[in-house]
Amino acid sequence: MARYIFITGGVVSSLGKGLMAASLAALLQARGFRVRIRKFDPYLNVDPGTMSPYQHGEVYVTDDGAETDLDLGHYERFTGVSARQSDNITSGRVYRDIIAKERRGDYLGATVQVIPHVTDAIKEFARADTEDLDFVLCEIGGTVGDIEGLPFVEAIRQLRNEMGRESTCFVHVTLVPYIAAAGELKTKPTQHSVRELTGLGIQPDILLCRCEKPLPDVERAKIALFCNVRTEAVIPAEDAASIYSVPLQYHAEGLDAEVLRHFSLVSPSPELSRWGDIVDRLHNPEGEVTIAVVGKYVGLQDAYKSLNEALFHGGMANRVKVNIRWIDAEVFDGEASEIAARLEPMHGILVPGGFGERGTEGKIASARFARERNIPYFGICLGMQVACIEAAQAAGIAQASSTEFGETSEPVVGIITEWMSPEGLQKRAEGGDLGGTMRLGAYNALLSSNSRVAAIYESAAISERHRHRYEVNVAYRAALESNGLVFSGMSPDGLLPEIVERPDHPWFIGVQFHPELKSKPFDPHPLFAGFIAASLQQSRLV
Repeated sequence: MARYIFITGGVVSSLGKGLMAASLAALLQARGFRVRIRKFDPYLNVDPGTMSPYQHGEVYVTDDGAETDLDLGHYERFTGVSARQSDNITSGRVYRDIIAKERRGDYLGATVQVIPHVTDAIKEFARADTEDLDFVLCEIGGTVGDIEGLPFVEAIRQLRNEMGRESTCFVHVTLVPYIAAAGELKTKPTQHSVRELTGLGIQPDILLCRCEKPLPDVERAKIALFCNVRTEAVIPAEDAASIYSVPLQYHAEGLDAEVLRHFSLVSPSPELSRWGDIVDRLHNPEGEVTIAVVGKYVGLQDAYKSLNEALFHGGMANRVKVNIRWIDAEVFDGEASEIAARLEPMHGILVPGGFGERGTEGKIASARFARERNIPYFGICLGMQVACIEAAQAAGIAQASSTEFGETSEPVVGIITEWMSPEGLQKRAEGGDLGGTMRLGAYNALLSSNSRVAAIYESAAISERHRHRYEVNVAYRAALESNGLVFSGMSPDGLLPEIVERPDHPWFIGVQFHPELKSKPFDPHPLFAGFIAASLQQSRLV
């Protein structure tokens, strides 16, 4: 039977519960335990698929096609365990399913209420698909005291009663702020947060105290006294130089040992050498490159969280430091001098995915600049599409565009209304719902045997994750290839272009999928490793 670790947060948001969950899972995994991490999100959206990146950050996509919270990306990157649709649930999804059951009459005339129906649904989610696991870590989104999170807190309180203390552990992540004027760390916010939590029926077993200064022993003892926990269960979590230092830091502070003590478990010391190697590569580079990311959501880096990390992974693979320059694509619209001034010093140019017309002219201009100046170019999703539009324009198709940007006589990129998936033929109406209607999840692609990408992957067949509604129109293949942009990866049925590249360019690759979603610090994605290697070569030419 799996043991459950429930992770809550208090005082303020953005304390790093997701990173904490991922780090603890990695430590338990390093001790030989089998782990899985789940996220409970209190918002009423069914999933984050229709939410603005500025509201929620990136949407993380799983192999089975779920649009999920970005914390699932942390979970995968730190543990290597592929996330599933069953690992993320929202209040919206819970209420949608309950209302559907009520409409069908499944409740046999009963009054449908938060308790027991909503809490039972949450508990069912927590317990589902946990066979052959040693630990299930469940992160509760939001902050204790938020009204929308109350059903989730009540559900985990009930689970403690049903499963017993020997099978459940409550970890509360809280803030110990430093007041510069007083020169002191203040424990009162943590005390109030724990009091709020205990008022809801949950007494935390372990406190993870986020702080920007070292937490003195006297303050740890004070927190333990007022919050009714052992002093050893008050774990300092000082700001780290890198997120990849966190597992080592938490281990040094005794987090994983305290969790095992709670469950009365004994295990060998964790094997953490790969984390030591990751930190060494990150903090002791042997060179550096500067990469321009030309996007439309650059005002919030969480909108490109996986992309950001995948670039760092590519740097680790080459043992170089990656400096990312975030550039708003809109500043390039129609300004050739501005493009040259911004992009000339760069060693590589990456155009990521996005939705809508805003900033697309700047992205097209960036692809053109990379092509003409022989600067390594990596286009992802929309970044591949704008590279195709640019190639078509260079081939003399002046009106080349995407139907996503409005009506066009030359739809080099168009909406996809039907496609083959592992489950069979999928169909979508052009004016239908936006949520969950894209090509989502893992799809196979076949690579040309003599292509650069086949050499990079060292394989003729790959599987990558998708999230998009528009596709490059295969009818324009001849025109694009006449301009030197080769279709080097196709869907198995030969209808959907998956990868394009320029064989006569130092490194120019566009992919329809999102390779950043599968990159890990201990297993960098080959495309990112190859892109950084090419950018390093470019840096030696500048």
